[in-house]
Amino acid sequence: MSKVEKLAKKLGAQIIQTHASWVLLLSDIVYKIKKPVNFGFLDYSTLEKRKEMCYKEVELNRRLCSWIYLGVVPISEINGEWEIENDTNVVEYAVKMRRIPDEALLSNRLDKATTDDLRKVARVVADFHQRAKRVDEFGKIEVMKFNTDENFEQTKKYVGITISPEDYEYIKQKTNRFYEERAELFDKRIKEGRIRDGHGDIRTEHVAFLPEGICIFDCIEFNDRFRYGDVLNDMCFLSMELEYFGKEELASAYEEEYKSYTMDEDFNVMLPFFKCYRAYVRGKVNSFLLDDPNLPKEEKEKAKERAQRFFKLARRYAEQF
Repeated sequence: MSKVEKLAKKLGAQIIQTHASWVLLLSDIVYKIKKPVNFGFLDYSTLEKRKEMCYKEVELNRRLCSWIYLGVVPISEINGEWEIENDTNVVEYAVKMRRIPDEALLSNRLDKATTDDLRKVARVVADFHQRAKRVDEFGKIEVMKFNTDENFEQTKKYVGITISPEDYEYIKQKTNRFYEERAELFDKRIKEGRIRDGHGDIRTEHVAFLPEGICIFDCIEFNDRFRYGDVLNDMCFLSMELEYFGKEELASAYEEEYKSYTMDEDFNVMLPFFKCYRAYVRGKVNSFLLDDPNLPKEEKEKAKERAQRFFKLARRYAEQF
């Protein structure tokens, strides 16, 4: 039994593992411990880096969810076992959070969420974007094109498996044509201050409805490049996901409220482009799972189906710009 598993047992906690963290779930508290891994785009390889990223995670997420992120706590090794919130012989750090009830998550209440709920979310996101730090250089057309070029290169091997050859070529051509035809818009949005330090991962499972208000948590802390960008690229991840789940009415309410609140005159032109990008990324990430040797065949089939649906959604958005 590993030290993490022993700690969880001592605390009476359930362990959930991601590729980058161990998450210990107690009845009302969550401890998130970063794994000593380095994926290139994410580097937690040293204790100092893990400590730094824990503090950064708390700082960034308090922008949208101040009452959930309690702070960073040390983990010490005492007689060969880990003790949490003990600083006598520090070997790790953990982000300490209040546990969000499962029923509060938007992903678990899609069937009862209302258009008014999503309008409230839109106002929270829009207000956050207006207050966020400007990062103008990340709005340049070559930065966005680097991301889309990377997507097309990384998905070549899945053509004919999760994305049809026709859809691959269509989305690629439409995307590159958009850069040629709308180049001036990218410069205009930089001048208007619409390139900000956002959240990077506004999805249904990261939105919660709590007594204190709407909480949008678990932003990307490990790589600034994944958070920085056009505010529409940040906000539309959620409406893309809502449409993926067949909740077009909720997506529409969210988008219309955001548009009204921000008075973004290029909203209708840019939105399908960014939604296409977001759907394509989700198709790509699910395609990657087909190469995971540790994933059971049944899970790979589910990932393949999800990828196919996301790529079809990306095609639909590409037809709109």
